[in-house]
Amino acid sequence: MSAYSSFEHLKGQYENNYFSDLISGSDGIYWLKLRSIARKPHLVALCQRLGIDYSNVSARDLLEVVFEYRPPTQIVEEYISATYEAERSVRRSNEDYLVSQLYQMREFDWGGLFQNNLERTIVNNYVKKIEDWEELNRAIDDELHFSLKGYVRCSWYNHWSSILIEDMFKDHANVLPTIGLAKQVDFFVNDFPFDLKVTYFPEGYMKLRRKAKGLRPELTVLKQFCRKTGIWFESKKKDKELFPELMTKVEEFPHRDAEEFLAELNGVRSEIITESLNDPNELLVWLYEKQGDRRFDAANRLFLILIDMDRLEESWKLKRNKNRLSPIINAYLDNFGDVCVADLKLQFNWNGAVFKTYADILPVVVGG
Repeated sequence: MSAYSSFEHLKGQYENNYFSDLISGSDGIYWLKLRSIARKPHLVALCQRLGIDYSNVSARDLLEVVFEYRPPTQIVEEYISATYEAERSVRRSNEDYLVSQLYQMREFDWGGLFQNNLERTIVNNYVKKIEDWEELNRAIDDELHFSLKGYVRCSWYNHWSSILIEDMFKDHANVLPTIGLAKQVDFFVNDFPFDLKVTYFPEGYMKLRRKAKGLRPELTVLKQFCRKTGIWFESKKKDKELFPELMTKVEEFPHRDAEEFLAELNGVRSEIITESLNDPNELLVWLYEKQGDRRFDAANRLFLILIDMDRLEESWKLKRNKNRLSPIINAYLDNFGDVCVADLKLQFNWNGAVFKTYADILPVVVGG
């Protein structure tokens, strides 16, 4: 390397979400690789291997000291790969068992509780709403217990299925993994950093695309069809609870009208999904701009989007389908060198500011 960028300069680009600038040079990629092993035990082990005196260095300054020493990239990568393989070998020996356990999940129901608002939901619906002690305990036993069970099960499924999928990427020969919990980078594909996001086709984006076609939201037309055919439903239910209930009721309604309605609904879904995947730029921008405030960043992202065309609400089942996912992931990684990275450039707006990044979509589509 020549004309080195300073540690503070690269750190500033990273912390201020100037990710496209950070990775524009080899220094930024090198910094990110070291940043991926920034936990003290890893940096100490690397210092010991390189003979760096770290005895008077604080944990906070250890990464900068290693960066300024400039250990060869090959040594850094060898350490990362060896450390990852040591961790991975344990999971690999247990992987078939893990997949089997994930298949015990019969339904994906958060129980009305969702990540980032668990405490708020409990406080608002139980702590502040109920005055009577006996009523509170009945609500805990009858409602909250069920909701918490659903929340924990869904969180468990998401955690372990995500690890399973990350390992599929990190095991590939073209991939340098990160170790530990490296913020904003999960792995490097041919030296290009990616933050992996495993998701489904977004409901909000489906609603947006339906509106652009002059169509009302899916839930609205579902309600209208149910009223028209006499399928009863509780109108005060929350949308997230009501939608799957109505879909199931319409699917099980023994009438040709229901079949025709669902065929039309699924036909529009298929059309919108196909259009979005064929020209994904608008969807990618939407995914960045709809981030929650607490999780915002402009890191390079690879969106693995799981889609069951026949039953969109059951796309979650694909997260554990190793036999379906692995060939698609490996084919993408095999051919990533043929992808022009410049084509992955993306610009989006966030709170009045413009950010630049790189992003791609890897769809896994079944049915249809």
